[in-house]
This record gives sequence, C-alpha cells and structure tokens, in this order.
Amino acid sequence: MDKKKYYVTVGSSEILEPQETIGNFDFEILATEEEIDQLQELFEESEDAQDDTFFRAHIPIRLYHNDKENDVADYYLSQIYSKLYELGTDETKAHIKNMNILPLQ
Repeated sequence: MDKKKYYVTVGSSEILEPQETIGNFDFEILATEEEIDQLQELFEESEDAQDDTFFRAHIPIRLYHNDKENDVADYYLSQIYSKLYELGTDETKAHIKNMNILPLQ
C-alpha cells in the first residue's frame, strides 16, 4: 500500500492531508491508510484517558506519581509519539528525538 504525506498536530489530535493544511502543524509523516487509522485510534484512546484525568484532578489528596489515570494518559501519549517517530520524516524523527520523551532509540 502506498504511503501518503500527512501533517499531524498532537494537541488537537488532528491528522491532515496537504490540501487540508491551513495553519501550523507539529509533525510531517508518511503513512498508509491503515497506519493513519492506528494513529487515529491512539488519539481517541488518549482523549478518553485525558477525560479520566480531568475527573481525577478534583481529588486533591492524590499525587500525580501515584495515579493510575495519569499513568494511562502518559502511556497513550508515549504511544502516539512512538508512532509519529516510526512514521515520521527525517525532520520529524530528529525533532521527536530532541524532545527526549521516548526511551532511547
């Protein structure tokens, strides 16, 4: 299957094709439709996990480092960046590597 160019913005969970890109984006990737579906699923799981952290945040006595909901949110964010690194252009890979958010590669 042929890979196409896409532009991704992590904060808003957007995956855009070149003709849809109007403003800024975080990363450029090359992906098949199946890989885009996988990335979209990770974004959806991450959004669900972020919603859970919102409700948990209203419990003031729980610390971040001892919090299952935040661990899940962190897991999905890490999975998103791993997928972006896997699919990324050389520039995208270099940028993610410089962010120091993934285990050593």
